[in-house]
Amino acid sequence: MNIEELREYALSLKNVTEGFPFGNDTLVFKVDNKTFLLTSLSSEVLQFNVKCNPEYAIELREQYSCIMPGYHMNKKHWNTIVVDGQLTSKQLKECIKDSYTLVAKRK
Repeated sequence: MNIEELREYALSLKNVTEGFPFGNDTLVFKVDNKTFLLTSLSSEVLQFNVKCNPEYAIELREQYSCIMPGYHMNKKHWNTIVVDGQLTSKQLKECIKDSYTLVAKRK
C-alpha cells in the first residue's frame, strides 16, 4: 500500500472527508467530522494512525512489530502502523475500516 492507495481506500468509505488541520504534513481523514485516520506525508516509509479497540490494540502490537502505540495519540485507543510489508494490503485496509467503524458508530 502507498499513500495514493491509502487515500483512495479511505475516501471510498461513506461520509469521509480529508483535510490538513495540523499543517501541510499531516493528512487527516474524518467521518462525521471525527478523526479515524492520520498519516504524515513526509515519512520515508508510509505509516498511519488508526483508532482501535484497546484490548485488540494490545493484541496487534504483540503480534506485529510494525504496529506500535499511537504516535502523539492516546496510546490506549490508537495504533501507529508502519507499512513495511509485514501486513498485507487487506490487513491494512481492515485496520483502517475497523477505525472508521469505531469512530462512525460514536454519534
